[in-house]
Amino acid sequence: MTITLAHSHSSSTPSRGTERPALLRVQTLINEDLLSTLFQPVTQMDSGLIYGYEALVRGPAGSALEYPDALFAAGRREGLSVALEVRCASQALKDWSAQKLPGKLLINMSAAALASAVGQDQGERSLKFCGQLGLKPSDIVIELTEHERVTDIGSLRNAISHLRRQGVGIALDDFGDGRSSLRLWSEIQPDLVKIDKYFTHDLPAHAEKLQTFRALLQLAETFGAQLVAEGIENAEELRVLRDLGVRYGQGWFIGRPARQAAAEALPAARAVLASNDIAVLPELRRASSNGVTAEHLMKDAIAVTEDTTHEQLFRLFNEQEQMQAIAVLDAQGVPVALVDRSQFLNRWAKPFFLDLYGRRPCTLFANPTPLIVDADTGIEALTTVLTSADQRYLREGFIITREGRYLGLGTGEQLVRSVTEARIEAARHANPLTFLPGNIPISQHIGRLISSGREFVAAYADLNHFKPFNDEYGYWRGDEMIRLVARVASQHCDSQRDFLGHVGGDDFVILFQSDDWEHRCEQIVERFNELARNLFDAAALEAGGIMAEDRHGDLRFHPCTTLSIGAVRIRPGSLQRAEEVATAAATAKRHAKHEQLSVYVMAA
Repeated sequence: MTITLAHSHSSSTPSRGTERPALLRVQTLINEDLLSTLFQPVTQMDSGLIYGYEALVRGPAGSALEYPDALFAAGRREGLSVALEVRCASQALKDWSAQKLPGKLLINMSAAALASAVGQDQGERSLKFCGQLGLKPSDIVIELTEHERVTDIGSLRNAISHLRRQGVGIALDDFGDGRSSLRLWSEIQPDLVKIDKYFTHDLPAHAEKLQTFRALLQLAETFGAQLVAEGIENAEELRVLRDLGVRYGQGWFIGRPARQAAAEALPAARAVLASNDIAVLPELRRASSNGVTAEHLMKDAIAVTEDTTHEQLFRLFNEQEQMQAIAVLDAQGVPVALVDRSQFLNRWAKPFFLDLYGRRPCTLFANPTPLIVDADTGIEALTTVLTSADQRYLREGFIITREGRYLGLGTGEQLVRSVTEARIEAARHANPLTFLPGNIPISQHIGRLISSGREFVAAYADLNHFKPFNDEYGYWRGDEMIRLVARVASQHCDSQRDFLGHVGGDDFVILFQSDDWEHRCEQIVERFNELARNLFDAAALEAGGIMAEDRHGDLRFHPCTTLSIGAVRIRPGSLQRAEEVATAAATAKRHAKHEQLSVYVMAA
């Protein structure tokens, strides 16, 4: 090994205490063939078979340049970046050919290194080298790295086109890491796009990341590419990615980098991919207004200037019977006040108003502080109007502007209707009280369970004697009891296997894949019944319940609120639609309540 030593300025031999460590240079590693390759498997999600192996370079073991970050940083300092990459690729081809492995070899290269490897001879020398090693061009996939440094897209496209004609595959590496380019994806049309490990990490707990993967899958379909999820570290991440339809996966849970490449994925990964269990996909839990803004609520409405008189204003209201308010604008078209129809007409009807104020400007009795909102204001931001202490805004409506200029008016009635519709639609996806998935995600999950071909259990939970409790103690404590059901059920479900949804009111659905589902149901009922007693007052606890009206209006005694669960085993092929499963679970729930059982089990 050639070593470059750092010498002392003194001509004498340095003492033992002043010796400096030898500096290992990249040029030395290239010249003396000191680079080696590790191989990490990339697996097919649908079959669990190996698709190929990514080549990962290593410097001498135990040296400062053993790992890629330090190695390539040193290469840049020595001006050998391209030479180092080309050498790493050659070494990967040699090491891989020696192992006679099936599948593809994925080699990382920057645009500059790729152009150099193809070179003036259009890559003939590189292809000849592959032939000497017994490799076919179709065995190789080039992973394009350092996307931000691609300055000559034309040359890159030409190099890629030549390689493609020879059968070499192209991948885009680390997409989504902040350096990747959607334009580059569109320009080079890669066969594979490797998604940065940030999006895989803790995926089952982050709905936003799941939505990103869904969007990327749509992009991949548009561009004719397949996705590779990087950084898979546990069974839950792998299961979610498989269920999303991501084609390939890579990470330590599947297989660690090794000099002797593994012939198959690790047993735990194979077990996940072979299992019929489905993932519980995270749901976005914030209400959505579907992009509705103040402009969507706007009505075109005439406005008046500040010098408009009360008499002129009266004639306008008389002519425009549907007009509930009129905005007052200054000379620049900026709103300065709002006149409410009913209030104005009440004043007009008073004795002598016409004589005293008829020719006075309409701003005299107008509201000088109307609610003014920009046209792009989201509907959720406008919900504060509904709870505002100043209810004039709800009665009079509000002024809508763009860049400060008047556009039109919005009414309180329109706002209430739009907010209600948005909340109802949002509740179908996530219940606003418990933030648990609503009817649509419940149905989607049932559909996925049916398609999986595995047995599962659909459980329907409902409160007993909840209405009299809610009537007696009020909606606030009633909401507390409903949240208690959600909390207790969540604590006794396996978040990775069991799906908990809130249908609405005091009705909940649990879709179990856990083998001990019946024990979990019993625990949920027992724990809830224990904690629910804390929501009753001392007198009710002593009496064992409360006196309250029943559904027919008759006053009678009602025991303390408890929980019942009806569960139905759904065997493969027994039911075909989500609606049938929901109906069967509801039937089991009715049996549980009618027979006053904690848990009732039936077969579909």
